[in-house]
Amino acid sequence: MKLVRYRDASGKTSFGRSHDDGKITRVDGDILGDYKDSGDVVTSVKLLAPIEPRDILCIGLNYRKHAAEGNKPIPEYPVVFMKNLGTLQNPGDPIILPRRLRSDAVDYECELAVVIGRECYNVPKARALEYVLGYTCANDVSARDWQIEKGGSQWCRGKTFATFCPIGPWIVTRDEIPNPNELAIKTVLNGQTMQDWNTNDMIFDVPTLIEFLSGSTRLLPGTLILTGTPHGVGAARKPPVFLMPGDSVTIEIGSIGALTNPVVEEV
Repeated sequence: MKLVRYRDASGKTSFGRSHDDGKITRVDGDILGDYKDSGDVVTSVKLLAPIEPRDILCIGLNYRKHAAEGNKPIPEYPVVFMKNLGTLQNPGDPIILPRRLRSDAVDYECELAVVIGRECYNVPKARALEYVLGYTCANDVSARDWQIEKGGSQWCRGKTFATFCPIGPWIVTRDEIPNPNELAIKTVLNGQTMQDWNTNDMIFDVPTLIEFLSGSTRLLPGTLILTGTPHGVGAARKPPVFLMPGDSVTIEIGSIGALTNPVVEEV
């Protein structure tokens, strides 16, 4: 099932089910608990980020070829950082290039995002996928100058500007994706493919990440996990390719779909 979150013409926010023919039917209940498709078709809706997460946990350097393009060693443990909830952005809405704290080195990163469906605590790898509600596309937008040079050795400043976490357009429930580590994943910038790889190149696969992140730690229902990006990021290109006003960036993941956002300047 493809679960969406939408705002209707009256301004009410609800969950729905997106069907292959493009129609959306209202979902009753709590997608983090019991829910069902009402069958009632809704119209004139604005798609929102498919979930308002409790936390946004992110993994860096989790693809072998991405680590290699940055001349980084393979990490012994997952590299973890966080985005604040103010980074969330809807499908179709703009990625805003920072101008008050200016960055001229804003990069794209296609990522598979995992939505945790029930509380995790010391979950073993063998059972980790049982705790997943589903999967969506994410763009881990990154201001490389603030991430690397001006962030005090921490990545969070460069990763947490407003709109720096577009997700969507929907959550595909886990029953439709039995193996999240066999998915094609790509970034298309203004019609040109920039990243084109497969989630089977992850250093730490999805079950391993859930086991690690839940170790002695409570992951609450609604936690969003961004699982890393493959090679081909703009910062690693010669010359570098960074996002510019007027750009359009699309994240495509097999079995999920495509997330597209325009790029604008902060005013």
